[in-house]
Amino acid sequence: MIHERGASMIEILGVITIAGMMTAAAIGMYNVIRNNQMRKIAFSTVEELARNTEMLMGMRGDYTGVSVQYLVEAGALANANAPIGGDDWSVTAINEGVGFSINLTELSQGECEYFSVNVPQLVTRVIINNVESTAGTTPNCFSTNTNNVSFVIE
Repeated sequence: MIHERGASMIEILGVITIAGMMTAAAIGMYNVIRNNQMRKIAFSTVEELARNTEMLMGMRGDYTGVSVQYLVEAGALANANAPIGGDDWSVTAINEGVGFSINLTELSQGECEYFSVNVPQLVTRVIINNVESTAGTTPNCFSTNTNNVSFVIE
């Protein structure tokens, strides 16, 4: 009787299938971890931006003229890149210069929901897609990457 050594084709396909499933799961977990980390970094950046803007312009009690470009030139912001979302984000004065808002654009539904629950320090109100978000309510987030979130500091 001849004894063959090695694996059959079915055994090899089984090993390849298991390896493929493990790889897909690992990539999925990597994406979840990466997205959570990006949100935390953006949260810290918004919090730092609010604090720096408050220190830079709060003494005079007027936020008129505040913008991303102004904050970069004054050293309150490292660069003009959006912390998360689209590139057309902004920092603008509101209520005739009494306060300011940090406006993030083109956020995913997950990012929008994250910022509806996690609010940086100094922020007095959060406006999601032009609707003020209140604690305990379902956020007004869209399922597409078209969400806009404004952090209002007054």
